[in-house]
Amino acid sequence: MAELYNTAAPKKAANLSINSDLLSKSRELNINLSATLERALKEELSKLEASQWVDKNRTAIKRYNDFIEQHGCFGEEFREF
Repeated sequence: MAELYNTAAPKKAANLSINSDLLSKSRELNINLSATLERALKEELSKLEASQWVDKNRTAIKRYNDFIEQHGCFGEEFREF
């Protein structure tokens, strides 16, 4: 599976707006804002790409499921569960 993004790409400064109380409490707890944002963006990117993949392949998935429903799964007669 291809990587979501280039993890070796250089860091780049970005200006963000954030709830001031959230920022204050995060700083009090020494939360690394950059690392936390990167984790959250990676998770969101992963979810969105998975959703796009399902949308793109919806027809093929339906056809495969219809085929299995009609003909059964390959090797089903050998399954022991």
